[in-house]
Amino acid sequence: MAIKTAVVGAAGFAGVELIRVLLRHPHFELVVATSNELAETPIAQEYPCFVGATDLAFSTHDDPALAECDLVFLAVPHTAALAMAPAHVKRGAVVVDLSADFRLEDPAVYEQWYNTPHTELELLAKRAFGLPELFRDDLARVQGEHAAGQGVLVGCAGCYPTATALAGAPAMRLGLASSEGAIVVDAISGVTGAGKKCSPRTHYCFDNENVEAYGVATHRHTPEIEQILGAKDRVVFTPHLAPTNRGILSTVNIPLASGIKPDASAIRAQYEEFYRDDYFVHVLNERVQPRTSSVAATNHAHLGIAVNEPARTLIVTSAIDNLGKGAASQAVQCANIVFGFAESAGLDYLAIPVI
Repeated sequence: MAIKTAVVGAAGFAGVELIRVLLRHPHFELVVATSNELAETPIAQEYPCFVGATDLAFSTHDDPALAECDLVFLAVPHTAALAMAPAHVKRGAVVVDLSADFRLEDPAVYEQWYNTPHTELELLAKRAFGLPELFRDDLARVQGEHAAGQGVLVGCAGCYPTATALAGAPAMRLGLASSEGAIVVDAISGVTGAGKKCSPRTHYCFDNENVEAYGVATHRHTPEIEQILGAKDRVVFTPHLAPTNRGILSTVNIPLASGIKPDASAIRAQYEEFYRDDYFVHVLNERVQPRTSSVAATNHAHLGIAVNEPARTLIVTSAIDNLGKGAASQAVQCANIVFGFAESAGLDYLAIPVI
């Protein structure tokens, strides 16, 4: 029996990527896609790639049909999910939130970085963190709660934190990283990471033929990266905007612990073992570095391992699709786990070799 599914905020880049994934999912049936701005507009009219794939039209965020959905994806700006998630969880639905509202464990940190108080502390304490490869126990817990008839919430990791954590977390958890020193992260994102609304930075005339850093020492994903890595006040995160549509390449520089030999081959083998059972994470061969085009429109992540021996620094590069593994497809991966389906259900596809 198909699970009735809704996407709230379906007209944005992450929302429309959810539509693309859900329309071919074997278990989730998309029945509601909301956008106040485009209400009553056929999805295929706004996004012609869906011609012949769906006759569904956008509806408003207060569509009564939402109450009939067992699975609700929230692809909305921060603070909006605070208002929307509780009612759906209370009625017993599975809610998967793609916004920042339920990522940070400490509500004081949320208020500091998002300049607004967290109003759903009880729900925050119960949510699972949506980065399956690193928080399986968390997702297994809410899977059990859902199986027992409870409504549950998954707060999905952000795009930059996903790429960065997949690169850095094994070093932290395996004891390869020093307990001191800065963890330096330089990450590059495509323009879709900035959302659908155009700004002076993302306007074609300014973004084309241009690469620039932004949010230097102030980006809101910094505390989330520190939370996942367990490296409070150690992450120096500098995001960059590149003239591409989608993709993230994160380069993570980690000081090695004193007893660890700076051997790229040995560390690569440990990373490969760490992700041995993870379908979507791939540690590339020695001296091979990831490309964003190799993971475009997929849920896959590619990692490259190198060591700067004189500086005793591990360098891990990570490529994901910011709309895929960084947002929509990771959200579906989390939903698959909560409902007890194969993790790869509806997600088992490869990138286009040449774009």
